[in-house]
Amino acid sequence: MKAIIPVAGAGMRLRPLTYTQPKPLIPVAGKPILSFIVDQLVELGVTDFIFIIGYLGEKIREYIERVYPQLDTVFVNQEERMGSAHAIWLARDHYVDADEIIIFFGDAIIDADLSEFVDSEVSCIGVKTVEDPRQFGVIEQDPEGNIRGLIEKPTIPRSNLAMVGCYKIREVQKFIEACAHNLEHKIRSIGEYPLTDALARMLEWGVELRTIRVDNWFDCGRREVLLQTNATFLDRPGFATDDPPPYDNSIIIHPVHIGKDCVISNSIVGPHVTVGANTKLENAIVSDSIIGDYARIHDIVLRKSVVGNDASIGGMRQSLNIGDNTEIDFGG
Repeated sequence: MKAIIPVAGAGMRLRPLTYTQPKPLIPVAGKPILSFIVDQLVELGVTDFIFIIGYLGEKIREYIERVYPQLDTVFVNQEERMGSAHAIWLARDHYVDADEIIIFFGDAIIDADLSEFVDSEVSCIGVKTVEDPRQFGVIEQDPEGNIRGLIEKPTIPRSNLAMVGCYKIREVQKFIEACAHNLEHKIRSIGEYPLTDALARMLEWGVELRTIRVDNWFDCGRREVLLQTNATFLDRPGFATDDPPPYDNSIIIHPVHIGKDCVISNSIVGPHVTVGANTKLENAIVSDSIIGDYARIHDIVLRKSVVGNDASIGGMRQSLNIGDNTEIDFGG
C-alpha cells in the first residue's frame, strides 16, 4: 500500500498566515496538521508516501525529511494547480504498480479508526454528515446504502453526506485511467479536475465503492475551525503540556501547549493556547489562540487569535484619565 498526500494548495482562506507558512504545517495543539495524518498512517504500518507539493512545497519537503527520515518518501511538484485529480495523476508513475493506494488530503484531521480503511476489501470513501454540503464533494446513496452518485460542490445538494478527504483505491489502474479520461476530455467541475469526478467515472465504469463514516473531521481551512480544533485536542490526553516550568510572575490556565525555550513573564496564558518554541510573552493575556515559533507578544490582550512564526505584536496598553458618566469601548 502507498499513501498519497496532496499538499499543493495555497490555503487562501487562512491568509495572511499562509503567505509564508503552508497550511499543513500550521500547528494544532503543538503538532502540525500534516503530522496528525502521517502519524496515523505510520501506526497502521504504511511506510511508502507520495507527497504532491506546490505552494511553499520546499518547506513541506524539509519538514517531512527532517521529522520522518525513516519513511520512503517521494515528492511530486504540481506547478499549475488544476485540481486534486490532476495532482494525483501527475504522480502516477510512482504508484502505478501498487496493489492499492490510500489518499489523504493534507489540510484536514480525520478522527477515526483508520484500520477500517486499510482493511477494507473494496475501494472506499470517508464521509460525514454536514449541515451545509455545498462546499464539499457529496455522496448520493440509495436506501440500501449503495453509492449512486458523486458530485463536487453542488449548488443544490441531494444529500448532506460529504467526503472528508480520505480514500482507499484498490483498482489503481482504473483510477489512473479515470483521471486521464477526464483530463483528456476536459471534464471539469468549477474549473478544476477534482478527485470527486474521477471517482464518479470509476463508479460509472462499474467499480464498487463503499462509504466509511468517520467520527470527527476537522477541516482546518478557516481560522475559527482551526482554533476549535486546537481547543478540542488540547482537551484530550497527550497534547497539552502537563507540567510547564515556572514562569516569571505568570499564570498558566490549563490546557495549554507551550513549546521549548519560551520566555513568559507577567502574563496569563490559557486556556486552549498553543505557543510555539522560542516564543516570548511579556505583559500579555492570551486565551483560545495559536502562537507560532519565535514570536514576540507583549503588552496586549489576545483572544481567538492566530499569530504566525517570527511575528511581533504589542503596544495595546492605555493610560486613561476618565471623568464621570463616560463610556469607552475599545472592542469597536
